[in-house]
Amino acid sequence: MKRLRPLWFALGFLTTLPVPPTGNATAEELRRSVFWYPLVGWVVGGVLVVVAALAGAWPPGLEAALVLAAWLAVTGMLHLDGLLDSADALLAPRPPGERLKILTDVHHGSFALGVGAVFLILKWQAIAAGPGLWALALAPVAARAWILPLLGLFRPARPGGLGAGVRGGTWGWGFLFAAPLALLAPGPAVVAGAWALGFALWASRRLGGGLTGDVYGAAVETTELVFLLAALFWKAPGLTPG
Repeated sequence: MKRLRPLWFALGFLTTLPVPPTGNATAEELRRSVFWYPLVGWVVGGVLVVVAALAGAWPPGLEAALVLAAWLAVTGMLHLDGLLDSADALLAPRPPGERLKILTDVHHGSFALGVGAVFLILKWQAIAAGPGLWALALAPVAARAWILPLLGLFRPARPGGLGAGVRGGTWGWGFLFAAPLALLAPGPAVVAGAWALGFALWASRRLGGGLTGDVYGAAVETTELVFLLAALFWKAPGLTPG
C-alpha cells in the first residue's frame, strides 16, 4: 500500500473520488504522483462514458449538459479554477511580474468571467456535437499525458508553488498509460499535444518565463476541449463514434 501512496495522492488531488487515507505527502511522493496522472485521466474518462451511456436517451443538448456537469464534479473544478485564474493574469495588459501577482488573487475578474463562459459553452457544444464515447474516454487521458512533458520542459514561474512541487518526477514513464492514444486516436492526440505545447510557450512568455499550477490547470482544460474538437474530424480506428 505504501508504494501506491503516490497514486492515491494523484487521485485525491485531481479528482473528488474517495481514496484511502494517506496523510501528508512527502516531497518525493508528490513528485512521483505525476507518473499516475494519465491513469487518473482514464478514471475521469470512465466516469464520463458511464454518464453519457446512462443519459443516451436524452436530447443531445441535455445529455451533453449532464456529461459536462459530471466532468466538473469529478474533477472538483480544479482545472476550471486554474483556467479562470490564468485568464485574468495572462490576458491582463500588465508586465509579467504583475501578472504573477494576479495569479495569487482569489477573486475573479472580467477576463475570467468572459473566458469561463465561452469555454463552458464551447465544451458543452463539443460534447453535444457527438464526438463519440471514445473521445469522452480519451480526452482526459490526452490532456493529463501532455501535461507531463511540460513539467519537464518549463521551470516554475515562482518558487514554492504547485508547479515547483511536482516538477522533477519520473514523468516519462507515465506516457505508458497514454500509449493507447497512438492507436485509437492519433490525430486528435497530436493536435492536442501541439496545442498544449503552444499554450505553454505563450503562457510562459506572458509570465516572464516558467509556468504555475494555475496555468497547468488551464492547459488541462483547454487541451481536453481541443481534443474533443479534433475528434469531431477524426474517427477512431476500429471504433464506432457515439
